[in-house]
Amino acid sequence: MSNRKRYALIGTGGRASFFYTSIAKDYKETSELVAFCDVNQTRMNVANKKLEPFGVGPLPTYKAQDFDRMIEETKPDVVIVTTVDRTHHTYIIRAMELGCDVITEKPMTVDEVKCQEILDAVNRTGRNLRVTFNYRYSPHNTKIRELIADGAIGDVHSVHFEWLLNTKHGADYFRRWHRDKRNSGGLLVHKSTHHFDLVNFWLGTQPKTVFALGDLMFYGRENAEKRGVTEFYSRAHGSEAAKNDPFALHLDQNPQLKAMYLDAEKEDGYYRDQSVFGDGINIEDTMGVMVKYNSNAILTYNLYAYAPWEGFRVCFNGSKGRIEMNVVESSYVNSGGDQALEGAVKGKKITVFPMFDAPYEVHVEETAGGHGGGDPVLLNDLFGEKKPDRFNRAASHVDGAMSILTGIAGNQSIRTGLPVQVGSLVKF
Repeated sequence: MSNRKRYALIGTGGRASFFYTSIAKDYKETSELVAFCDVNQTRMNVANKKLEPFGVGPLPTYKAQDFDRMIEETKPDVVIVTTVDRTHHTYIIRAMELGCDVITEKPMTVDEVKCQEILDAVNRTGRNLRVTFNYRYSPHNTKIRELIADGAIGDVHSVHFEWLLNTKHGADYFRRWHRDKRNSGGLLVHKSTHHFDLVNFWLGTQPKTVFALGDLMFYGRENAEKRGVTEFYSRAHGSEAAKNDPFALHLDQNPQLKAMYLDAEKEDGYYRDQSVFGDGINIEDTMGVMVKYNSNAILTYNLYAYAPWEGFRVCFNGSKGRIEMNVVESSYVNSGGDQALEGAVKGKKITVFPMFDAPYEVHVEETAGGHGGGDPVLLNDLFGEKKPDRFNRAASHVDGAMSILTGIAGNQSIRTGLPVQVGSLVKF
């Protein structure tokens, strides 16, 4: 068992259990958890409790300021970073400087300055950095990559891509730390990183020029006031007004959310159940982006976060025809339930329209697990035995950078009203 890779994890919030329970449950032969690190002891205790059914732990826990000591004492080969987005670069860079490889949750970071620091650290240390884009591994998304690579519609010239976050999932970004753009880069970075990565992955190209528009049009106090709302609250817990608000999240009604957040807030004052119609929200909920790629393809992209259903529509126009894909996903609140249901596919349809032949539907087998069966494939790619992958779905630091740079450029464009050249943001 001595040849198992050793993993330490920093940031034991909502996304972390996806990684640590998988290692403990399915990858004991190849992987070993050695430590947890967080700003909050209560959440680390919850993480250790979640490991009990798998006969693992309890792992030693370290506060964030003791990160260096954790590396020194537990000697991990790899550090998994699942902290608040704005701190990703801190732990990615330090872990590499201390001799570890890194797996980071998306987005790799939130702005071009931090992105450059990460790229420089990779070059300086020679360490390996993986970014976990589970959507690449969803069978329907892999199928699009295959169809395009095999020339089903020739050269792709334009893509129209619409992503809908509904009033359960979309609202969740406005309750928690993501509502402050300094923490998340806004939804164009935090959420759209998935979508911009998919376009890079599908077309096998990289973004060149970005123009974006966006605004806060639904959430936030001012918008609610315009619609005639008169009752407001700062957080749901202990609020009478929240009882009648369909957007309120009641932490005390969900044992997992209660343990991870309500019981933990005495340590760090983090409120997971803030009102989506409160003050202090400075991210957009409605965004439109145009991108020109190195391949000369053009993307028109739209994201909005208060839709009546959850999912996406994407169309590809090529020199030999068109592909349309419609996907309906199940909605979820992060860490509020079974993670295998996150992004689960409720319905999907892929249709190819050849230029001079009859259209045909493409059948795709979905498998068990979150994100249409993509999550288990990603986890095996990270922690299991490596298999050859024709589609090169494993995402590097370059892939991580190219996906966020579309969103970072989009944010800059929203601020200035001007198009942004992606090549001006960082140097590789």
